[in-house]
Amino acid sequence: MSDPAYIEKEHPQVSNTVYLIVGGFLIVLTAMEITVSYIHALRPVMVPLLIVLALAKFALIALFFMHLRYEKWALNTMFGFPLMVATVVFFSFLGLFLYLSRHLVGATYPLHYFGQ
Repeated sequence: MSDPAYIEKEHPQVSNTVYLIVGGFLIVLTAMEITVSYIHALRPVMVPLLIVLALAKFALIALFFMHLRYEKWALNTMFGFPLMVATVVFFSFLGLFLYLSRHLVGATYPLHYFGQ
């Protein structure tokens, strides 16, 4: 196939030091997650903080180890748009469940009402 449309472009070669640096950041982020879980003063903001740290780790893994950093714009959009929609749905449900857990929904009935 000598057609120029079938010629693949060569991706930039990534050195091992980049992977070691990213691995170091992943270790630091993991240590931060473990530390956050043990500090009792951070209990009120623990879940959002752990979500942010997990998203940062996901971004590093997706960009470097899945090589999305070096791909075309269209592929990144096809990967990023569903991720963004899933994130919006996740935070919407998180907000809904937090709201419902702090507010009384419906009438309260005694246990004998349900035949128990």
